[in-house]
Amino acid sequence: MKDKILEVSAIKDGTVIDHIPAQSLFKVISILRLEKNEGMITFGSNLVSKKLGRKAIIKLSDVFFKDKDINRIALIAPEAKLNIIRDYNVIEKKVVEVPDEITGIAKCVNPMCITNHEKIPTKFHVTDKKNISLRCIYCEKITDSEHIEMI
Repeated sequence: MKDKILEVSAIKDGTVIDHIPAQSLFKVISILRLEKNEGMITFGSNLVSKKLGRKAIIKLSDVFFKDKDINRIALIAPEAKLNIIRDYNVIEKKVVEVPDEITGIAKCVNPMCITNHEKIPTKFHVTDKKNISLRCIYCEKITDSEHIEMI
């Protein structure tokens, strides 16, 4: 029997974002604006994963996300899992789910869309949850996962 080795150390209180595709790690860090976080952040990339082959993980001390932030994660890493940690124990597991509608999170790719010229929050219907495809409710332009730009 092999001894278990922690590849990333435990945190006392906070959130662990697990099962991030390795190539999406820095996108998740960017969209959550983690570079502005002054608390402890630990991340690892290219960790072995039975499900993904290679995965990334982010551990954030004393950080707990709101639904809007979880929706941001879902757009970049729809297979991610969130573990809420209190006193070194997982007290809650959240599966990131892509919602049916996205409001005020992503920018419309259509330069002529009213949301790019007026102070109107963007709103999209999610037309493909697996591959992430968004249809703007104002101009009907489709934005795919490769072209999503967060606000």
